[in-house]
Amino acid sequence: MKVLLVGNGGREHALARALIRTADPADPVELIVQAGNPGIEDLGDSYVTDPLDPAAVVTRARSHEVDLVVVGPEAPLVAGVADAVIAAGIPCFGPTKAAARLEASKSFAKEVMEAAGVATARAFTCRTMDQVDAALDELGAPHVVKDDALAAGKGVVVTEDREAARAHAEACLAREDGAVVIEDYLDGPEVSLFCVSDGVTVIPLVPAQDFKRAHDGNEGPNTGGMGAYSPLPWLPDGVADEVVATVAKPTVDEMARRGTPFVGLLYCGLAMTSKGIRVVEFNVRFGDPETQAVLERLDSPLAELLFAAATGALDRTPAPRWSKEAAVTVVMASGGYPGPTDTGHEITGIEEAEALDGVHVIHAGTGMRITDDPADAAAGCCGFEPTEVLVNTGGRVLDVVGRGPDIEAARARAYEGVALISFAGEHHRSDIATWPAGLDAKN
Repeated sequence: MKVLLVGNGGREHALARALIRTADPADPVELIVQAGNPGIEDLGDSYVTDPLDPAAVVTRARSHEVDLVVVGPEAPLVAGVADAVIAAGIPCFGPTKAAARLEASKSFAKEVMEAAGVATARAFTCRTMDQVDAALDELGAPHVVKDDALAAGKGVVVTEDREAARAHAEACLAREDGAVVIEDYLDGPEVSLFCVSDGVTVIPLVPAQDFKRAHDGNEGPNTGGMGAYSPLPWLPDGVADEVVATVAKPTVDEMARRGTPFVGLLYCGLAMTSKGIRVVEFNVRFGDPETQAVLERLDSPLAELLFAAATGALDRTPAPRWSKEAAVTVVMASGGYPGPTDTGHEITGIEEAEALDGVHVIHAGTGMRITDDPADAAAGCCGFEPTEVLVNTGGRVLDVVGRGPDIEAARARAYEGVALISFAGEHHRSDIATWPAGLDAKN
């Protein structure tokens, strides 16, 4: 099967790796990938493509006669890439622009959940500071303030400090057509469950949990995620099936009723509260960094599953098979992340880390930089040639994934890999996949 993968972040590197690793030897996957990520470029034929240009993506898909387009990030989906690919008659894994509103607008997602009878936090959509103040008064602390629009996983503030809550709301409202959602705080641990949908049938993957706060002990600002693990030994059996029955399937059915069928990956961010399962948020694509842990445990062909979803055939496709082993992902971030980041520093130790048993490294924010050897340059060496070095280019730089017979073993392997890798300013959490450090819902 020939697959065009749109996007070039850590999630897409994990998808690319899983598409190739899990393929049936009788039906290998040939990847066409977006240039710009050295890890992804090693796994397929890479080309410079604007992922936000639907026509450019269609042209790329047609020129390579691909069997399937997989859209990784949310921004191309909101830009209508899936619409254009589907209109061109090419199977696409990823929702249309109308269906992607489940992530693009938190207020829209709340509206759909209410219509579908899905349990979530009580919330108010605010477009003025007077409305914000009224909502904060009504709901009380801890205050949960969410940017209504896309914010790359960093648009949420959870705080006891009313002024901090107001400041975040004011920043969101300052944008043209800005809006914020103020909602009740949900107690209990958070769980991420990915559900694959063809618009009718919904298939759950295995649950995972990510760590949103920047620092150990769930301290510091929210990030796009500092690590994740799967399985969740503390999670009761049957939760995935319950989420499909009470959250994912009713939502997919409601989207179909509205004339906007949801085809792709419905990410259900859940809080396991004292009053039952509540939805924290929906995303419309694989979550990052949970994808790195979840797909490491997949033992059946990913391409077959995504193609079945894109072609309306999930009800005729075998259920995914999963390893009983555990996977733990630790994010290595640039200095300053999640604020302004310190980038451009050489990264060393990846080869040594990947030489460890049960360890691999996903590239999330890396690039190549031409460097000179100062000694050779000073000497005026005639034969001197500049070389390329790997450097950090983004906030989240690398995802080190460890796999083992249980959480403890997988965690130990991941951190053994982390210890071998270095770049200036790097920071990571040291408590990923520990209990109970990750059991606080952060909305």
